[in-house]
Amino acid sequence: MAVRAVRGATQLDVDEREHLLASTRELVTAVLEANPMGPEDLISVVFTVTPDLRSEFPAVAARELGLGDVPLLCCTEIDVPGAMPRVVRLMAHAELDVPRADVRHVYLRGAVALRRDIAQ
Repeated sequence: MAVRAVRGATQLDVDEREHLLASTRELVTAVLEANPMGPEDLISVVFTVTPDLRSEFPAVAARELGLGDVPLLCCTEIDVPGAMPRVVRLMAHAELDVPRADVRHVYLRGAVALRRDIAQ
């Protein structure tokens, strides 16, 4: 079993608490479904948000999905001029029995433009 990092991101329409939570739940669920893993395989998840998202911590959504015993961390992305707005990103560290090349990274909505090379 190897430790792998799985990336994901989604772009929100607005900075509203329920929208952020629903979008984050969708992202976490999509990452889990795209890879051969469940919550028990997760080591930790780091969430980042662009500076324009302040309505809630993305980790709240992960806890709502049953990831309460997984270490979760929320951070703010660097405020780069011209960067895509209203983006929640995640990097999940997990024990996966797949080669690094077979890890499926998930980019939803407008965030697909961030990594067209690896978006599923």
